[in-house]
Amino acid sequence: MTTEKKIDRRIFDLYDEYCHGRMNRREFLDKSAAIMIGGVSALWMAQALLPRYAEAQTISFTDPRIKGTYVEYPSPGGTSGEMRGYLVQPTGAGPFPAVLVIHENRGLNPHIEDVARRAATAGFLALAPDGLSPVGGYPGNDDDGRELQRSLVPDELDQDMINSARFLKGHELSSSQLGATGFCWGGGMTNRLAVVLGGDLQAGVPFYGSAVPASEVSSIEAAMMVNMADTDPRINAMWPDYEAALQANNVDHLGHIYEGTLHGFHNNSTPRYNKPAADLAWNRTVGFFRQHLAS
Repeated sequence: MTTEKKIDRRIFDLYDEYCHGRMNRREFLDKSAAIMIGGVSALWMAQALLPRYAEAQTISFTDPRIKGTYVEYPSPGGTSGEMRGYLVQPTGAGPFPAVLVIHENRGLNPHIEDVARRAATAGFLALAPDGLSPVGGYPGNDDDGRELQRSLVPDELDQDMINSARFLKGHELSSSQLGATGFCWGGGMTNRLAVVLGGDLQAGVPFYGSAVPASEVSSIEAAMMVNMADTDPRINAMWPDYEAALQANNVDHLGHIYEGTLHGFHNNSTPRYNKPAADLAWNRTVGFFRQHLAS
């Protein structure tokens, strides 16, 4: 896979716009192709940034340490009143501390399913809800997934994630100690869950997600660990006010900025992936959950 250092920063910036739905795939490729580097079109760089999920799987569906299945559950007030998610448990009888794994702005793709399996191998009952399940589920590619998620009513989608957290907390295999983590849109949703769930959430670990307004932080009772990229201006601009509000409200929290990284550095299916930073962030995440979800 092409490494981050070989990709021109302008292409990364265009990719960020594409990932956040501010341009479509064709616009991303066309604008990249128009950039000339050493007399050669940068189109190949843009194509190298597109995710390669099959190459990025780290934990197999059939790994003997875990058992995964797709589950359906009610979601009152959500998009359709029903939700579907990928539930992965460690082998054994349980109960297990529970972790909700929240996808980006494109539905439950293979990368997020892999993250759920990683959480299960670390000893957690993991649920990765598919916010697109009420409209047919993740469609098999991120472009269509992004368009589908954009078509949903935001408050209803948020409610689907809140209901997913409550379903997981009350699951028969759950110890009722609940954590949540998410990436990009899912990182912002992790922060939102901390506000909405109050004492029902014990720990939250958002990865490069939007902060909640400072006025809402007083509702947070969970311990929070905020993981941020080094170069991520929009998200990082929110951190000083968020950090100040966490401090002012005596919320147990940590904040980490990973040197030399870009937004999305944990996702090993694209060249934005930074393995040393991703490994460190994930090890910290697992340790944080083990600390705060202990029965």
